[in-house]
Amino acid sequence: MHDQAAAFAYVEAMLWGETPVCPHCGNFGKIYVLAGARSKPSKKNPEGIERHGLKKCAGCSKQFTVRIDTIFEESHIPLHLWLQAIHLMVSSKKGISSHQLHRVLGITYKSAWFLTHRIRECMRDGAPAGFGGDGGIVEVTRLSSAKSRVL
Repeated sequence: MHDQAAAFAYVEAMLWGETPVCPHCGNFGKIYVLAGARSKPSKKNPEGIERHGLKKCAGCSKQFTVRIDTIFEESHIPLHLWLQAIHLMVSSKKGISSHQLHRVLGITYKSAWFLTHRIRECMRDGAPAGFGGDGGIVEVTRLSSAKSRVL
């Protein structure tokens, strides 16, 4: 997908199906679609940026998109780049590095690193393991001088 509108439509169909659900209150009865809504104007974008997929709940009066409560939340990276990165990561036989994603998607290395870590964390099986391995005890000591480093 090469545009935001198609990416939002795809993720909304996968996540919600026919009826959107408010992530704040769980309402799925009356949801308004805010088509044509734009962000605040700036020097870079004098008319503002179109906010794709923006909806408003009639129950709690809060705005939301499909990004809320997903790995896409709190990210300034466009949704179509997220979907391209996910596709590249899962279709690659040996995996893909953050450097390669940075070059292919045309984003900064820092953004590519952020993407890969969020996607890998989402694909991981099971709960995160603790420091002690299988519930073992972790002992931490502070070394105060060079002499105490000898074991």
